[in-house]
Amino acid sequence: MKKISRREAIGTVMAAGVGVLTSNSNTSAQTEIVAMAFGAKHQPKPLPFDPSKLNGISEKLIRSHHENNYTGAVKALNLVEQHLSAMAKEKDLPAYLYGDLKREELIRTGSVVLHEKYFANLGGNGKADGTAKKLIEKWFGSYDVWEAEFKRIGNALSGGSGWTILAFNSHTKELHNYWSADHTSNPPFSVPLLVLDMYEHAYQKWITVLPPQNMSKRSCPTSTGMR
Repeated sequence: MKKISRREAIGTVMAAGVGVLTSNSNTSAQTEIVAMAFGAKHQPKPLPFDPSKLNGISEKLIRSHHENNYTGAVKALNLVEQHLSAMAKEKDLPAYLYGDLKREELIRTGSVVLHEKYFANLGGNGKADGTAKKLIEKWFGSYDVWEAEFKRIGNALSGGSGWTILAFNSHTKELHNYWSADHTSNPPFSVPLLVLDMYEHAYQKWITVLPPQNMSKRSCPTSTGMR
C-alpha cells in the first residue's frame, strides 16, 4: 500500500469537500424555482405603427418616449421583481422595507401597462367611428361632449404629470373619462380603452408645434381597437 504525506491527505480531503459543495450547489440551483409572481420576464413591446408616419408627434420624440421612458419602466419592473424574490427569503426583513419595494412594483406596473395602451392608441386616421363612437355617444350623449371632457381633464393635468383615461369599469358596468395623477391612481376594475399621456416627456418638444387645446388629435378612438 502506497503511503501518502499529510499534505497530500489534506489536499485530497479538501478536494473532496469542494466536490461535495459544488454538487450541492448545482443541485440547489437546479431545484430552486422562482415563483411566477417574481419571474422578471417582462419584455418591451415594439411600437405598433411606423413612427416616421405619425401625425402630430415627431419621430424623434416618440422613439425617445418608447426607448427611454417605457422601456426603462419594463427594465425597472423586472429589477423590482428580482429584489422581491430575494427579499421573500429574508424572514427578519422589516415590513416597511418590503412595503417600499411593493410600492415601486405598483408604480412600474402601472407605467408599463398605461404606456402600452397609449402607444396602441396612436397611429390611427384621427377619426372616431364604428363601435367606439357609438359607445361614447351612448354614455356621454354625444361625441362632442365626451371630447370636451377628455380635453378638459388633459388640460387639468398639463402641469407635467398624469394620465387621462377613457375606461370601462367592469364592476359598475359604466364608461367614464378618468383623471389619473400618476401610474397608480386608477379606479378598481377599470379597463383602459383610450389613454393620453400627460407627462412632459410625451409632448414637451412637440407642444410648440401643436397647441395644447388640440392635444386630442394625438389619439382618437376608431372602430379598430380604439387606436
